[in-house]
Amino acid sequence: MKTFTYERATDPGAAIAAIARGGPGAKFISGGTNLLDLMKLEIERPTHLVDISRLPFRDLEDLPDGGLRIGAQAANSDIAADMRIRSRYRVLAEALLAGASGQLRNMASAGGNLLQRTRCPYFYDPLYGCNKRTPGTGCSAVGGINRNHAILGASDACIATHPSDMAVAMVALEARIELLGSSGATRVVPIGDFHRLPGDTPDIETVLHPDEMITGVVLSAPPPGRQIYRKVRDRASYEFALVSVAAIVAAEQGRITSAKIAFGGVAHKPWRSLEAEAALVGHPAKMATYRAAADLAMKGAAGRGHNDFKIDLAKRTLCRTLAQAAQEG
Repeated sequence: MKTFTYERATDPGAAIAAIARGGPGAKFISGGTNLLDLMKLEIERPTHLVDISRLPFRDLEDLPDGGLRIGAQAANSDIAADMRIRSRYRVLAEALLAGASGQLRNMASAGGNLLQRTRCPYFYDPLYGCNKRTPGTGCSAVGGINRNHAILGASDACIATHPSDMAVAMVALEARIELLGSSGATRVVPIGDFHRLPGDTPDIETVLHPDEMITGVVLSAPPPGRQIYRKVRDRASYEFALVSVAAIVAAEQGRITSAKIAFGGVAHKPWRSLEAEAALVGHPAKMATYRAAADLAMKGAAGRGHNDFKIDLAKRTLCRTLAQAAQEG
């Protein structure tokens, strides 16, 4: 491991000031469940770590509009266990419990979960070219073993997928991310705009500025309908998604009145399908409607060989999830 310095921040302003002093090599650390692994592999080489795990961002707070604010330092396990999350935002609780292991969920924070990096094996192996790890070295997954890689929103520069389960549910819930900058000003970014598609710069993964930190995630009042998170993976636990679906669907008298659909495991970011939502609303809650929505959701999907199967898998996963929502409703 490379030499680095460490300090513990006492308040948000001090944390941001420490990052500014540390320059490009400074990194925030909280739970560290992803950063520490990358440091051991020398993929991440911070020169200075600023520990923000003691900052006062652990609480879950009810909001006047019926929503909920989740502090950026709240542990994934605490979020999933909170009765307000379990009763009002079931899709988020299910997504969190589908991710990692109990031990990791105890350490991982909400803010860190949003910022975790891809699990593409080529990104983790310095012997291979990876534009995300070292810009300009190519994407070894293109033409390589790409079974787990993106089928939507990819580019020739990168076909990696985003690993977060939590973020997929938050996209369906239309969460908003609070960011604090060095000027002391706060800006709020819709989660759908927070993560970037790869384009020609896959190393720039979010819209977060170097002098900003995540302080919280805001959920609006629970949307109507049934909430379900379904994750398809190679083994039953401690595995990243091949395809996942977060669905929030409401129906009356056999017709769908509202729908929110987001996919995980298929793109460089959690992927919301407005096309699938539009194909559902106003139509009968039956399999023919679900299949039409699934076809539209995957209309622009493209495999790279090993991952061709994910297109049909994503369609079937969406149909199964929607059928479950209708049955429970």
